[in-house]
Amino acid sequence: MALSSWQQKDKDYVWHPFTHLKYAETPINIVRSEGSYYFDENENKYIDGIASWWVNLHGHSHPYIAQKVFEQLKNNAHSIFSGFTHPPAVTLAERLLHHLPQNSSKIFFSDNGSTAVEVALKMSLQYWHNQGKEKTKIIAFEQAYHGDTFGSMSVGARNVFTQAFDSLLFEVLRLPLPTPQNFSEVKQLLQGFIETQNVSAFIFEPLVLGAGGSMQMYEAALLDPLIFMCQQNRVITIADEVLTGFYRTGKFFATDYLQHKPDILCLSKGITGGVMPLGVTACAAFIYDAYKSDDKTKTFFHGHSYTANPTACAAALASMDLLEQEETQNKIVHISSQHQQFKEKIKKHPRVLSARAIGTILAIEIKTTEQSGYLNRLSEKISTYFIKKGILLRPLGNVLYVLPPYCISQKDLQYIYHCIELFLKEEL
Repeated sequence: MALSSWQQKDKDYVWHPFTHLKYAETPINIVRSEGSYYFDENENKYIDGIASWWVNLHGHSHPYIAQKVFEQLKNNAHSIFSGFTHPPAVTLAERLLHHLPQNSSKIFFSDNGSTAVEVALKMSLQYWHNQGKEKTKIIAFEQAYHGDTFGSMSVGARNVFTQAFDSLLFEVLRLPLPTPQNFSEVKQLLQGFIETQNVSAFIFEPLVLGAGGSMQMYEAALLDPLIFMCQQNRVITIADEVLTGFYRTGKFFATDYLQHKPDILCLSKGITGGVMPLGVTACAAFIYDAYKSDDKTKTFFHGHSYTANPTACAAALASMDLLEQEETQNKIVHISSQHQQFKEKIKKHPRVLSARAIGTILAIEIKTTEQSGYLNRLSEKISTYFIKKGILLRPLGNVLYVLPPYCISQKDLQYIYHCIELFLKEEL
């Protein structure tokens, strides 16, 4: 099929992320989006089954968010955030802290999830440096994914995402993902790290391992004791809630399921409702206090040109308004219930290795002759099949997941489930 003029220009000028340059299919040219749908240049409609890489909470081109962004653009589109402040950032920080764990004290703004993690890592490492203590080791889960900048790659799993840079990444102490079967061993391993290594921090994705772990899920009851053990031994705990924040797991934050709250918490993705880039790192007061000193070298020397961009903050505030509405709460509960019902229906299918769900996240691991993982060739087959059905899904190898905007209709959600069943019947 001949390329459209925009597709040809895209081919000539653009390099897309996470894309095999030789075999990638021609990108679909999206010219309009509304609610749960994308529309291409030929007016073909696609249901957004993954919330545009997990960021879109309320639907595309939401009129309320658009209006608030427009109003902010007319008032103050951007201003430097060092030595200056502005109402959208202050208001957003206050509202986030209302929802965050009670030990959270201060909000540091950045640009995206990966930089929110970089900030958290640097905060924890410099916390000890400012006190003259050599504590530089970080503990992370074996199949973690925390982003694509160098610090976040270091604490992520060593895999296809990082192999070109492995020799340049700093060493990390690894824990297996805790299960009821291995929990005793995981606790012993963590205790050994704390006793024998100069451990600065423990970073984790609470309850759901996203891209690196292909949506593996684990219980809060298995994470809580690990956090408690770290805090008893003065190891800083960092929750990466870039994926799980803003009701993705059914509660405002995944850490709301925990008794023991993290010292640092990272947010991005859904924070602006999928409208603009924004990252947040929240920290406990004791961390912030370690940077208050007459010694200027103890300053936290980190920032971004667009730190706390007021237009992005306005979008985030509008998204918060929508999140706090009863209508949105009901939609989240409904999606969560539908996911659980479909999980129970599909988990015993002969071609399903496992099915798991929490909140608005549903993941189905499909049996294949290849090893499970991101490079499994079933990925391309899944993507192509569902695009032809008018559904955008972007699987993690042989793991198909559904993570929709909260505005998705019952009809569209059931259509996605129906097409999953058809795929298992027709294409495998």
